Amino acid sequence: MPEQASDRPELLVLRALKLGDLLVAVPALKALRRAFPGHRIRYAAQEWLRPLLPLTGAVDGLLPLHGLDVPIDLPPGQVDVAVNLHGRGPESCGRLEALKPARLIGHAGPGWDGPPWKDGVHERERWAGLLSWHGIPADPLDYRLDPPAAAVSVPGAVVLHVGAAYGSRLWPAGRFADVARELDAAGAQVLLTGSSSERPRALAVAEAAGLEADSVVAGELGLAEFAALIARARLVVSADTGAAHLASAYARPSVVLFGPAPVAEWGPPPGPHIALTDESRRRGDTFAVDPDPALMAVTVEDVLAAVDKLDAL
Repeated sequence: MPEQASDRPELLVLRALKLGDLLVAVPALKALRRAFPGHRIRYAAQEWLRPLLPLTGAVDGLLPLHGLDVPIDLPPGQVDVAVNLHGRGPESCGRLEALKPARLIGHAGPGWDGPPWKDGVHERERWAGLLSWHGIPADPLDYRLDPPAAAVSVPGAVVLHVGAAYGSRLWPAGRFADVARELDAAGAQVLLTGSSSERPRALAVAEAAGLEADSVVAGELGLAEFAALIARARLVVSADTGAAHLASAYARPSVVLFGPAPVAEWGPPPGPHIALTDESRRRGDTFAVDPDPALMAVTVEDVLAAVDKLDAL
């Protein structure tokens, strides 16, 4: 029978954001699982993230929530513990307060006990530190995901993730094509990934690189299949996107191109990962339509040198 909400006390984690945001919160989610083994833990976020939640080993289900524009659709008193991993502002705090949980976990603010918000902190450390302050031990390096069950048609591929959610993170397609051409010439099996809306961009990269159209899998993979592809990749080259965070979660060699986001706050953990950027040029406008100057400072030669350093081919 389907599990009823009343079977176990409910713990709700609010983080109504994207894939990378989920992955940097994994250490906090695992800490909550250890601290509340008898609770039903649900993650409030966008529906499309559902396939990845079982791989955290920490979450029992998803509560679909697209942003904070509408109230969380739960009756007051149903949630026992509400955890704010979304932020510290009045919108996220207000949505959780309206649920009238027995316990609120978040940063310090009106009506909230917790640590003060600090700027310049890495996201994994921020949320692990929040829980540790609340007496819930959390290790910011406990970020690995369970192996995905989905099959992979091309294990050991070199994945170039050519898309990004915002123009500020879009490394030029021509540069991706130059990298793809060099990696293909070195004998790598190159696959180009992205969302369905980014498929035309991926096809243009393939054409400019002289690759066959079947090298483009952008728009063809569900999230579970995409995670499986990354988990079995030989190398991942990506802007600072969910693809890069998946490479970290599976310890796959990766070259990550940073633009508006600081490496100190969003960079990969220790491991076979190299972050490329020019912090001195960073404008820092995530929602800009054109690439951040810090990203534009990264050259094709920089990426190829990083690939050589990783010795992943």
